[in-house]
Amino acid sequence: MFVDSHCHLDFPELKQDLPHILANMRQNQVEHALCVSVNMPDWQGIMAMVEPHPELSASVGVHPDYEDTPETSVEELVRLAQHPKVVAIGETGLDYYRLSEPLEWQRARFRTHIQAAVAAQLPLIIHTRNASEDTIRLMKEEGAQHCGGVMHCFTETKEVAAQALDLGFYISLSGIVTFKSAQQVQEVAAYVPLDRLLIETDSPYLAPVPYRGKRNDPSKVIHVAEKIAELRGITLAEVAQASTENFYRLFHKVKPTPIEPV
Repeated sequence: MFVDSHCHLDFPELKQDLPHILANMRQNQVEHALCVSVNMPDWQGIMAMVEPHPELSASVGVHPDYEDTPETSVEELVRLAQHPKVVAIGETGLDYYRLSEPLEWQRARFRTHIQAAVAAQLPLIIHTRNASEDTIRLMKEEGAQHCGGVMHCFTETKEVAAQALDLGFYISLSGIVTFKSAQQVQEVAAYVPLDRLLIETDSPYLAPVPYRGKRNDPSKVIHVAEKIAELRGITLAEVAQASTENFYRLFHKVKPTPIEPV
């Protein structure tokens, strides 16, 4: 069994095809998918989507790359996180790739999310791009080790991974690990302890080989696991078992939804 620890099923590319996506998940032994929030105006839509489906859960938060969107507060995040289907705070973090200084608003938003996760005692889902030094610094300053979480779609170095691991965080790998050019990510895939590793699709984006360039969905997370197994010299079953156990350990509010044998 597999779990997709990070996807965006509410995005337009996937939302209208949800019954087919859920069927594909079952067919490909993906027993759960975490649908990750990127802004507050769309959050109620995510909740309406996940509530009827035991194999789906959600987070609450505002992505660092969304500049023109309403801000949230520690109090609002903690309140919304009380919903039984909300299992994490985020996606939050820092992204300096498309935006340029001054970015204090982005750092303030990140601090808000860390404080909320610590208060709610829920894991953080962290996005970092071209901002690893500041990301780790703010994690330490705000005590992110007291809630834990995951560095999602990880593309940084082994050294950055080590710093996140030291703070008690997990490392999640996406379809990027299957790309021939992604040597740095592949090194991380072989380096991270198996009991701290998660897999994800980040769908509808980043479809793994052999689907690169096409629409992604949670059923394709198996290809991420296959590449990790190859890089580590272990079986696919070992990656599946470890990453699934890690998911339920980290996202402790999620109730396992095993797929019944056909």
